[in-house]
Amino acid sequence: MNKEKTQVKSLKRVIWEYAEAIVTALILALIIRTYVVQAFKIPSGSMEPTLLVGDHILVNKFIYGTELPFSHKRVLAVRKPERGDVIVFEYPGDLSKDFIKRVIGIPGDVVTEKNKVVYVNGKRTADFFTQHTDPDDKPANLDPRDNFGPVVVPPGEYFVMGDNRDESYDSRYWGFVPMKDIKGEAFVIYWSWNGKKMRPRWGRTGEAIRSVRLE
Repeated sequence: MNKEKTQVKSLKRVIWEYAEAIVTALILALIIRTYVVQAFKIPSGSMEPTLLVGDHILVNKFIYGTELPFSHKRVLAVRKPERGDVIVFEYPGDLSKDFIKRVIGIPGDVVTEKNKVVYVNGKRTADFFTQHTDPDDKPANLDPRDNFGPVVVPPGEYFVMGDNRDESYDSRYWGFVPMKDIKGEAFVIYWSWNGKKMRPRWGRTGEAIRSVRLE
């Protein structure tokens, strides 16, 4: 009888230790996901050729500051978003959706696009990382895709665009991204899957996501 009681106590202790380890791991994972790094999957081609459909990325959530619970106040920021950063944010039209785009204009910037060429504060921006899939040049009165502005980026907000300029639904259509809705900066592709060919893209695994200075 004593032996059986000892075995039961030993079993309970093992179960408790496993439960404690699992709960601790879950809490740590939640903290890391909320404040440090979060994984996302790329569902569309709006950031091609930089990011492809099926890329799985990691986003640095603390670089722009840790957002305090139940508020939009950020603390311990390393820096603010800069032109050229690839960011993940809550889509202003539906905060339940996450979008990924590149920062083109920061607060106070004047952004204009003429015949598919983007200018910030009157200076043509770098575009070697972009692509155009449609040779047509749409007039501003029909579509802001190829011609828009000038627009001034308000304080605390950012103007973003996809690298796949002709296939991106971005600030040209729906406006600016508030700082409070930015989740972080994308920095690495940790896995990539080619859904059409049903095979991994090994060459993209571990590839850094390039921020481009657009000064």
